[in-house]
Amino acid sequence: MPEVCWLSLNVSEDKLAEIRNAADIVDVISSRVLLKKAGKDYTGLCPFHSEKTPSFTVSPTKQIFHCFGCGTGGTIFNFLMLYENMTFLEAVETLSRQYGVALPSRKMTDREKKQMSEREQLLAINRKAMEFYKEKLFKSPEGENARRYIKQRKTQRELIDTFGLGFAPDGWDGLAKFLTRSKIPMAMAEKAGLVVPRKSNGYYDRFRNRIIFPISDTTDQVIGFGGRVMDNAKPKYLNSPETPVYNKSRTLYGLHAAREKCRREESVFVVEGYFDLLSMHQFGIGNSVATLGTSLTREHIRRLKGYAKKAFLVFDSDEAGVKAAHRTTGTFMDEGMEAAVVLLPAGHDPDSFLFEHGADRFFEVVERALGLIDFQIKSAIDRNSLSLEGKVRIISEMAPSFSQVTDSSARSIFIQYLAEKIGVDETTILEKVSQERQAIKNKPSGSSAPAGTRKTADGRLQKTAAPDRFEARVIAMMFQYPDILDVIKQQGVLEHFEDPRLKKVGETILGVYPHIVDSVSEFISRLEDESQRDLVASLCIDESEWEEKSCKMLLSQFLKTRGRRNNDLLDRIRAAEKCGDQALVIKLLIEKQNQMANRQ
Repeated sequence: MPEVCWLSLNVSEDKLAEIRNAADIVDVISSRVLLKKAGKDYTGLCPFHSEKTPSFTVSPTKQIFHCFGCGTGGTIFNFLMLYENMTFLEAVETLSRQYGVALPSRKMTDREKKQMSEREQLLAINRKAMEFYKEKLFKSPEGENARRYIKQRKTQRELIDTFGLGFAPDGWDGLAKFLTRSKIPMAMAEKAGLVVPRKSNGYYDRFRNRIIFPISDTTDQVIGFGGRVMDNAKPKYLNSPETPVYNKSRTLYGLHAAREKCRREESVFVVEGYFDLLSMHQFGIGNSVATLGTSLTREHIRRLKGYAKKAFLVFDSDEAGVKAAHRTTGTFMDEGMEAAVVLLPAGHDPDSFLFEHGADRFFEVVERALGLIDFQIKSAIDRNSLSLEGKVRIISEMAPSFSQVTDSSARSIFIQYLAEKIGVDETTILEKVSQERQAIKNKPSGSSAPAGTRKTADGRLQKTAAPDRFEARVIAMMFQYPDILDVIKQQGVLEHFEDPRLKKVGETILGVYPHIVDSVSEFISRLEDESQRDLVASLCIDESEWEEKSCKMLLSQFLKTRGRRNNDLLDRIRAAEKCGDQALVIKLLIEKQNQMANRQ
């Protein structure tokens, strides 16, 4: 393994508290999600599920977040773990670096290296590989051609350093030998996507004789690599395979460098090539990202809308633009993000166009950009003409895009617009769109878990039961008016709880009182169960005014209600016995036993 420092897996509570006190949850989340002030709190579109109306809430006073749509919630650590796919330790380390909180570290022993998480190992290996590639580009004779090629591309040295470009030499195992000398197991290098096993023994380098582009996540961790040839060899581009740290469906090249300008400009340009992206930045268009050999996915768009309100898709041909528009129309609309197509003149990509015509001419083209639906309709008419056969083809081409639009009002407007454009009756288009929508319904869905459900470890959807409202209000009161906790303990209120999740939370509160119950964020950090964290965040995000009188009144009502419920159940058992309905008696007795078990 490369020489790295090790952070104790058992970070002290005092150190975690210091990080929580130094960090600002609004600052951390707003750097990834567009938030707006709403009273004491901040709201925005949830990054964890599709929505058009903001239901994602961040509380700066309690230092927690909660989404009322999908139920996800927790602390600043939980957000980073979910959004960045981090371990708890990595979230702690990230925040400590960002807010200047020193953590004790030392060189790892061999035993500790083995205990290091797989993700941490892969990230460390990627950093080591990037050092190798950079060394080969700038300081080795092997990199001469690569240096000459980059110079011909007119890429500025500042950008080369910012994006960490390197060079993979032409030999079969240069990196493999380097990693072996660095005592990195080849099995882990293979898992990182850097080497490929030979049919016999040994390994060879995945990237050879290519300019190397490190792919970073939004925390500047290198999670993968892309390689581009310098001649006409195929494939032109080669990317890392999917690994435990790299997922091309949720990663965009250059987002780590673009996000601040995306936020300022409220827009983002999406291009297709590495050098296209570098040229966009070189000409001052820093709010630019690139896809990584894949179409824009729902996860990509969900990421982008955390930084910008509008996306400009930049294409170098009408055909590429039409295909991309067809694929992404419904997704952009579902995610509530505006998008337009920027079509460059024939024979140009962003790199060649900018160097030949400059940024001003580029923005002139951008001003003529059409929305996704508008662009598709125009392209379809241009290709097919308005002959009878042409109109049939236009309707067939547009129906799949219209069928992706889940908003019925928007879909009706688009259908009406196309009908007027090509001079046909709306019902003709509507019938074709209805056929397409029916075909979509018949296909198995691969979408993320809808609101009110949770994905289990094996990928199954599990419905999450709504908490008992009365019991939930008692728990919320325990957090927000801790002076009532002694009364709750004396009256044995929790013994009457029927929701085991809420009862467990209540017992935990009483168990830690008075130490940390006044810090909701610290309390949530102690909960290991994700569903409990979500539940507590949902109960605490709402700010209610409590006083002793209203608290005691709520407890009195709760105990009376539970008493009546118990008496009603006993009366029903007696009535069933009197009528001789043994099946009902057994059913009611089981219900009574379940109540008693929950209380215990």
